[in-house]
Amino acid sequence: MNLTKDIAKDLTKEAPRSPRIRLGGYVILARTTDKCRAFLTGNIGEYHFDCPLDNILFGFKGVTGDDFKAQVQSGATDEELAAWVTAHGTAKTAEEIKAWGDQIEGLLPYNDPEKSEWFAEQTKPLGLDPAKTTLFTWLEADDKASYAK
Repeated sequence: MNLTKDIAKDLTKEAPRSPRIRLGGYVILARTTDKCRAFLTGNIGEYHFDCPLDNILFGFKGVTGDDFKAQVQSGATDEELAAWVTAHGTAKTAEEIKAWGDQIEGLLPYNDPEKSEWFAEQTKPLGLDPAKTTLFTWLEADDKASYAK
């Protein structure tokens, strides 16, 4: 039995979980897990693993995409992956994890001069106001639009 293959989503047919879903208290982790499993099984579609979004989480915890991927390849469950992230890299308290997650969930890319033009281009086709749209809101709207066909 290949646990990764058995539980991997086919991202050519459905979106990964929302970045808002907290796994082990971490935003982004459930989505990153879905993308990594899909990558390993060849069903990642238009998504990317170890992308800038994933690296927000990896950077916060001080782990690498390659190290995380090795854990996913081992067949780790969601709960085991959350425990691995907690145990590795930079130690964080539950309060730090929650505060970081709350901050990231409210991230407005348009306010970053280096990302504002790119973000405006991404949100326009979805009818979203880039100045008021969080990163997570855009990702969810983009996922929904991609699978509304």
